[in-house]
Amino acid sequence: MPKIETDLTRMLGIDYPIIMAPMFLVSNAKMVIEACNAGITGAIPALNYRNDADFRNALTEIKNATGKSFGINLIANKSNIRLDEQLKACVDFRVPFIITSLGSPEKIIESCKPHGMKVFCDVVDEKHALKVEELGADALIAVNNEAGGHAGKIEPRLLITTLKKHCKIPVISAGGVGMGMQMKKMLEYGACGVSIGSPFIASNESPVSNDYKMACVHYGAKDIVMTTKLSGTPCTVINTDYVKKTGTEQNIVERFLNHNKKIKKWTKMVTYYKGMKTLERAAFGATYQTMWCAGPSIEYVHSIRPVKQIVNELVNGYEESEN
Repeated sequence: MPKIETDLTRMLGIDYPIIMAPMFLVSNAKMVIEACNAGITGAIPALNYRNDADFRNALTEIKNATGKSFGINLIANKSNIRLDEQLKACVDFRVPFIITSLGSPEKIIESCKPHGMKVFCDVVDEKHALKVEELGADALIAVNNEAGGHAGKIEPRLLITTLKKHCKIPVISAGGVGMGMQMKKMLEYGACGVSIGSPFIASNESPVSNDYKMACVHYGAKDIVMTTKLSGTPCTVINTDYVKKTGTEQNIVERFLNHNKKIKKWTKMVTYYKGMKTLERAAFGATYQTMWCAGPSIEYVHSIRPVKQIVNELVNGYEESEN
């Protein structure tokens, strides 16, 4: 298939302007290697690894398997108590690009840029975008209201065009892409690439349970709901029977604790920890607590396929929409 050349492909030396998005609990070294082999790139949340040794082993595995660009997602705020060790590992391995989420990326940018490492920053609006651009970010990940996980509030076209109007650095669109035709639209709006996550959950290489993968096959966009029960911040999940039973909003006690000035920091940390454990139990084993994180783009998932096939279908769809 012919290459699709954009600022993103030139920056990372890839064939197609697609980042396989970093997904908590889902992304792993095998998926990233397959993404690189398919002509795109992929990223992994550093928090998917329980300790520094496991994280460094994964970086070694990827480096040994491919010389192509891959990325690591770092949580930049104070809730990530392992940020310093994760950042050091990324610098030691000269990870080609970093995606920052939550909090100020200043320290990450200052550590990575001297080594030629690119830093892409998640943003949800113009205000955040201008701040990270001033700090020296190389590109913006424009997280729109169709993204999975912690989605933004602005629809894709408006967010991309607004950021393109006010910022000078490239814009990568995150959310709402499950077909090649949708990728083409994002590029037409002004994005230089797309970050796609949910369709890759149901890949052969994904480490999650078959139940989770099949949920992505059988459920669709209409089944995606926002819940504040996982982290205190709205997050997209599949509306399973368990989610319907427990509801998607924090109860009155949880809301009070999260807004109490004296203890809200600690309450949010406990809420986040419990929520992530709930996701972990559901992702890797049979559990009545089936709370699976996914975005509306599962609408276009109809079977479990290899990463390479998912990429081929996206690129073929893009090429067909060109004709």
